[in-house]
Amino acid sequence: MQARTKILGVVGAMAMFGSGYAVAQVNQPHMVNALGYLQSARGELQVAMADKGGHRVAALSLVNQAIVQVRQGMAYAY
Repeated sequence: MQARTKILGVVGAMAMFGSGYAVAQVNQPHMVNALGYLQSARGELQVAMADKGGHRVAALSLVNQAIVQVRQGMAYAY
């Protein structure tokens, strides 16, 4: 019986957190889009040739910072 209670608790928590994220996505479509574009840009920068005089690395760092800021902005709204 205890195992079942724990499982139901975990499932309930997952439902609460999952639905909160879904609400954040629905209510913030521009932030969600921006996050997707930034993640795509990060992927492109990661596979780009490294000989860019340090600019690729700097851009990658800035994109990572932007991703953090967008996520924090989305979380702040809730």
